[in-house]
Amino acid sequence: MTRDTIISEGAEETLQLGKEWGRQAVPGWVVGLSGALGSGKTQLVRGLARGLGIPAPVTSPTFALVHELEGGRLPFRHLDLYRMRDAGDLESAGLAEYLEGRNEGVVAVEWVERWLGNWMEEALPSHAPPRLRLVHLHCLSPRRRRIRYEDPGH
Repeated sequence: MTRDTIISEGAEETLQLGKEWGRQAVPGWVVGLSGALGSGKTQLVRGLARGLGIPAPVTSPTFALVHELEGGRLPFRHLDLYRMRDAGDLESAGLAEYLEGRNEGVVAVEWVERWLGNWMEEALPSHAPPRLRLVHLHCLSPRRRRIRYEDPGH
């Protein structure tokens, strides 16, 4: 299992980290993000999209639930689960198919705890995809973020 912690000194560093991950991304990869509002989740997702070569702007899909972005080296799906209560809501909304890790592209999931529970304190559920990166962003100051990530595998 890969596990690391990075300190980002600002939005540009968070974007660059996402770009690096986007360049390394493989089909079926699911990146689950957690953290408070304003912690940098969407900024990291913007970087992922840029690293994949996606030309479209990336905004938070809170009201649309999912944005499907094409035009890069892999298809990219960006989900925001803020309005979901649990995995049952995801199933009802038709989002489960994006989260299985069987797609040909990359999926970024903001508010991943609505799907996987409190992954930092509990075991991952059996429905977690095999290519999963879990990311927690924590505000240290108005600009600084602690970004902890792990690739638990299955």
